Amino acid sequence: MTTATKRPPEPPSPAIETIDMTSPDRFINRELSWLQFNARVMEESQNPRHPLLERVRFLSISASNLDEFFMVRVAGLWDMVQADVKTVTPDGLTPSQQLEKIDDLAGRLMRQQQSYWSALQKELRENGIAIVEADELSATEREWLDGHFLDQILPVLTPLAIDPAHPFPFIPNLGLAMIAQLKRTDDGRLLDAIVPIPQHVARFVRLPSDSIRFVAVSQLIAMYMSRLFPGYEIVSRGQIRAIRDSDIELEEESEDLVRTYESALRRRRRGHIVRLQITGGLNDHLKRLVVEETDTRPQDIVVVEGMLALADIRRVIVDERHDLLFKPYHARFPERIRQFGGDCFAAIRSKDIVVHHPFESFDVVVQFLRQAAEDPNVLAIKQTLYRTSDNSPIVQALIAAAEAGISVTAMVELKARFDEARNIKWARDLERAGVQVVYGFVELKTHAKISLVVRREKDGLRTYSHFGTGNYHPITAKIYTDLSYFTADPQLGKEASAIFNFLTGYARPEGLKEIAYSPHTLAPKVLAEIEGEIEHAKAGRPGCIWAKLNSLVDPDIIDALYRASQAGVEVELVIRGICCLRPGVPGLSENIRVRSLIGRFLEHSRIVAFGNGAALPSRQAKVYITSADWMPRNLYRRVESFVPIKNETVHAQVLEQIMVANLKDDLQSWMMLPDGEYRRIPVDGEGFSAHEYFMTNPSLSGRGKAMDGDRAPLELKLDDHDD
Repeated sequence: MTTATKRPPEPPSPAIETIDMTSPDRFINRELSWLQFNARVMEESQNPRHPLLERVRFLSISASNLDEFFMVRVAGLWDMVQADVKTVTPDGLTPSQQLEKIDDLAGRLMRQQQSYWSALQKELRENGIAIVEADELSATEREWLDGHFLDQILPVLTPLAIDPAHPFPFIPNLGLAMIAQLKRTDDGRLLDAIVPIPQHVARFVRLPSDSIRFVAVSQLIAMYMSRLFPGYEIVSRGQIRAIRDSDIELEEESEDLVRTYESALRRRRRGHIVRLQITGGLNDHLKRLVVEETDTRPQDIVVVEGMLALADIRRVIVDERHDLLFKPYHARFPERIRQFGGDCFAAIRSKDIVVHHPFESFDVVVQFLRQAAEDPNVLAIKQTLYRTSDNSPIVQALIAAAEAGISVTAMVELKARFDEARNIKWARDLERAGVQVVYGFVELKTHAKISLVVRREKDGLRTYSHFGTGNYHPITAKIYTDLSYFTADPQLGKEASAIFNFLTGYARPEGLKEIAYSPHTLAPKVLAEIEGEIEHAKAGRPGCIWAKLNSLVDPDIIDALYRASQAGVEVELVIRGICCLRPGVPGLSENIRVRSLIGRFLEHSRIVAFGNGAALPSRQAKVYITSADWMPRNLYRRVESFVPIKNETVHAQVLEQIMVANLKDDLQSWMMLPDGEYRRIPVDGEGFSAHEYFMTNPSLSGRGKAMDGDRAPLELKLDDHDD
């Protein structure tokens, strides 16, 4: 590195042939990189540093992630194949070639998930939590199940014969069904039958017992098949599960965006099947029946040797076993706000504040808006809403403000995938309260996280701004790492207002001096800053780039980083998920290192730092927080913000605390190798966890005067860790 620091020991890199700037091999496929990320999530289920039930949660998350991957990404590729689209990705693959590679890697991932679930079940039993089979039930449990099945489950089940008079039922997206071939006991006549399992039925039934025992509802239905089909015995049985295309496409000429989305959401449940999972016990007759009746392509049938819908194993995570869960963590409320008696405006007016979620409470964002809603001197509030929770306190604060006569504008993004229905509900609730609701652009998603409060004060109007890297969502703010930046800087307020005018009235901002935004100036700004570091390196000054993102996909930025590496710029990247750049390739990227942090909290904050002629970390550096990952969709098909951090205290916290801690982490980090694979960083001794550090060390900015004489967090340096 260009700074005198030591980094944690890295795993040895495999030999790789030289790749030049014209070869498609310089890029890693986006979809395969995502599957690698999900494999890292899955591997946390085997991490002995995590409590057992948290490891179950990681495996559940990896299964849920994979379902969504098929519902959206694989579905999109199949649509391209059916439309005979021959588009080639930057790494040189056609849609059909990508699907072939996805099938191979995803298949291995699913088999590994089943293997890990089998191992976890053994550990759960050893710790007093069991998912039992029928032959393990006691007489008392069977008697209890008789009543439970008859009273709670049988009334909502509909056993269906499959014949010319009884068509095969529709299986909704992520829907499960028990399918069987039955034989009548009196004359041996065969019957095909299916029992759809309603999605509101609990996947596991907890038994009344001194210990914690569950039985799967599929096991329960199998036990009582004679009640559902009296006079028949089972020849073959198993389960099926449908994963359907769940993406939404809109016509740009939509006259009513809300109604269009409501119609599209109804269609989503009936999207075509992209994967039909079946359990391995089905005989050939039932397999053929399923293919024919569901109109599923044979290549989309996946035989699962194990449990379908592994995402549902989260249902066995029981709250009473505190010893098998992470110790509860209670986020701190920023002491800077407390010092001003809870007055957010006074605290922000005094000095810019950055709040580091989830280590510091999201309640401060809610309090900022609630205070605005109750303040007679507040004239206007402007707010973007991409995702938030049910019964959102943010929405409630905006409603209260509108009802108090404040001019409130809410930019509600309807196109937030899988949150569309919730967003429509918010929009209508807000409109009823008198909020001016706008929906942005049909062709662009509004992903920027901005809140503005305009207040009348003694010296005139003052704008208080909040810029975030994460959503205005109080639930995810407890598990996502994000930054909330509060400022009363007049220029930032003026430029944020200009971006709102763009969202509400198509007035393209001109002459912004501080904030860059997508889809117009963000990508050029990033590319210009990278070129600036190249020029510093060529002139003999240190050239340094640090970036923390969720994904790095954009080929233009990747090529710019390659050029920077070739010029001698040291590039340190913390990329949680997709990374299409190859680090450490001789002659191409030997000065680039990529790591991924996977741990208790989901890394979500986006931070970018450029050395500006000095080795990082440095007070001379240019530091930005942003809502945008470096992906084409963020740079060219969304509205995003890229906000400079100039306040000295906030600058120090973001760069010298947060970024340095992420680069120092070795307990929950994976290093990316030139071939696209990842390996855990080998740890000598106790190691260092960024998450544990932030849980136990209060932030610099949030504490204000409470930090006087105690600057330990600011002193954290990379060279604290010996190789």
